[in-house]
Amino acid sequence: MTTQTKAEAKTSGMPEGEELRRQIQQRKNRGQIWFSLFQLSLIIAIIALIILLSNIINQTFGLSAVENKIDPESLVQAAFEKTIVGRTDTTTSEDDATLSQSIAANPNAIGFLGYAYYREKADALRVLAVENVEPTEETVTDNSYPLSRPLFVYTSQETLKEKPQAAEFLNYYLDTVDSVIGEVGYFPVDQATLDAARATLAAATAAGDSEGEDNPIAISGSSTVYPLTAAIVESFQAAGYPGAITLESVGTKAGYAALCADRTADIANASRRMTRQEAAACSKNRRTPVEIQVGADALALVVSQENDWAQDLTLNEIQKLFTVAQNWSDVREGWPDEPIERFIPSLESGTLDFFVEKVYVDSYPLEEMPAASLKAMLLANISTGRARALEAQQPFDERNQAQMLELVRTEVVQPRVVASWNALPSLFNRSEIEARTLDDNPEAELHWKSWLSWEFLTSTQSSVPEYAGIRTAFLGTLWVMAIVILFSVPVGVGAAIYLEEYSKHGRINDILQTNIDNLAGVPSIIYGILGLTIFVRVLEPITSGKAFGLADPTTANGRTILAAGLTLGLLVLPIIIINAQEAIRAVPQAYREAGYGMGGTRWQVIRSHVLPSALPGILTGTILGISRAIGETAPVVVIGASTFITVDPNGPFSKFTVLPMQIFQWTTRPQPEFRHIAAAASIVLLILMFTLNGTAIYMRNRYSRK
Repeated sequence: MTTQTKAEAKTSGMPEGEELRRQIQQRKNRGQIWFSLFQLSLIIAIIALIILLSNIINQTFGLSAVENKIDPESLVQAAFEKTIVGRTDTTTSEDDATLSQSIAANPNAIGFLGYAYYREKADALRVLAVENVEPTEETVTDNSYPLSRPLFVYTSQETLKEKPQAAEFLNYYLDTVDSVIGEVGYFPVDQATLDAARATLAAATAAGDSEGEDNPIAISGSSTVYPLTAAIVESFQAAGYPGAITLESVGTKAGYAALCADRTADIANASRRMTRQEAAACSKNRRTPVEIQVGADALALVVSQENDWAQDLTLNEIQKLFTVAQNWSDVREGWPDEPIERFIPSLESGTLDFFVEKVYVDSYPLEEMPAASLKAMLLANISTGRARALEAQQPFDERNQAQMLELVRTEVVQPRVVASWNALPSLFNRSEIEARTLDDNPEAELHWKSWLSWEFLTSTQSSVPEYAGIRTAFLGTLWVMAIVILFSVPVGVGAAIYLEEYSKHGRINDILQTNIDNLAGVPSIIYGILGLTIFVRVLEPITSGKAFGLADPTTANGRTILAAGLTLGLLVLPIIIINAQEAIRAVPQAYREAGYGMGGTRWQVIRSHVLPSALPGILTGTILGISRAIGETAPVVVIGASTFITVDPNGPFSKFTVLPMQIFQWTTRPQPEFRHIAAAASIVLLILMFTLNGTAIYMRNRYSRK
């Protein structure tokens, strides 16, 4: 630097040397601080967004304890049992001896009974193989025989504490059963099962002395388990027990009722496991059931020795045999064209329950039942008045299988979520949740549930969260957004073109610009009040459709989709105008001058040169405006959007609700399940917003490349 330059630098006050380096470093430091702050803000925003989305997803999925008024499997079972028992060529009895004698005497007869009763009449009966597997100790023990089943005795913790002699008898039962069960005709269980039963019994038993004759032991239940228990009772009394023991064969269902509901039995013989409903009946009557497996049985399909054609059956053939087949030839080609006569246990029998469960229920879930069967289930379980009301809505015979299934679910099964959990607790605390559900809601089933489902998307609003959906709100949102776009985009872009290209920059223009800038920051609820005053009240003949002869009597007050769309359109109009102005200002003046130089009019220049160049910026403003409008709740609340509506909107003059309104309404409900569906609706709202924004971004990028 020359002496003259240095002198000029000193005269001008410009730093030099060390001072210059220090100022440069200070500016770098300040720039780095601002850069770090911007980065930190971005990171905080991303973290907040991740937390928000994680919370929404966490509430949308998780375990739910669902309690059905009527179990779907029991509906299917009852339907098949009614069909089987209701046939005129079917005879029922709870006396297995009578059944076996009747089958033995008739070559065209078939039936099923416990293996022990088959053995008693083995000289007159012949057992059939099922799926090429015959019932033997080996096939029953390893469960390869399709109709093998466990045998149980049930008691309750309260009985064991109140009657020590019942505990004494059951301990003797477990110690003796292996030596007796083979003689009766059933199959023993392994030692581990017996040890587990002893441990269960010991845990539920209170110490005490036998009360003997003063308090007899009452045993009731399955006719299948009856001979085994009778042999144990005889042995127990022969071993010196002085008290009385009563033993009845009334069927498994009746035995459970005697143990739990009636409390007239201390022990229940059972040829099947207790269902959730039966366990819940015990709990309601303050009895805690104790299950003890004592053996295994094979359900024997038997025919007379005189029947020389049937040797084995498939499960499909068994299904035909006891429902639709009239003659043996209907089951398998080549068999005699003779009528089938059936001899089976009665409806109270656990044997019939087990047979229907294994042969029919496992093969025919409720979802696969035909429409006619679903109709029969529905009519058998609802009142006559309710049936008439449903028939008036749409005749049952005109409904398809899916519609009948939905009716059965909502009117008969009536699933109800009694408890629900978010995704994270469901994944990491499942065992604790299962234990709590079993204690609090023994009838409930625990399922992993996605509250965001196709049914949720296609169902209307409901006061029951399990049936509630967003179809009406989703359609309402689409209608309102369509009105917003059709109103605000043309008006906003037109206003921006006028202000930037036509109006003179004077006092009036400055006042308009200031007001537009201020309107962009006005609280949304003020727009709601404005919309209520202008569109709902003053312009009610137009917004209700009366002026066009299209008014809906239920929306004649102007609280319609059109009013909501115009209100939200006003809300986003300043945003669109401001962004469109900025986009138009960014177009180089040379474009305009070139257009005028080619002889174009002002509008031709704007249309052909200014707008195409400004379009990406205009679309950016549109994205911002629509993003704000789609999430607004306050304005639609003020103008009177419906909080509960099940009728889909079909035009701009319809009543409506929107997704933000629906989410707000659900979050105010006390049931926790509504918070789950509110989270699911939030995901749908976000997806809808991203879709609309993505479309606008795609269009912006496409035009920006031209």
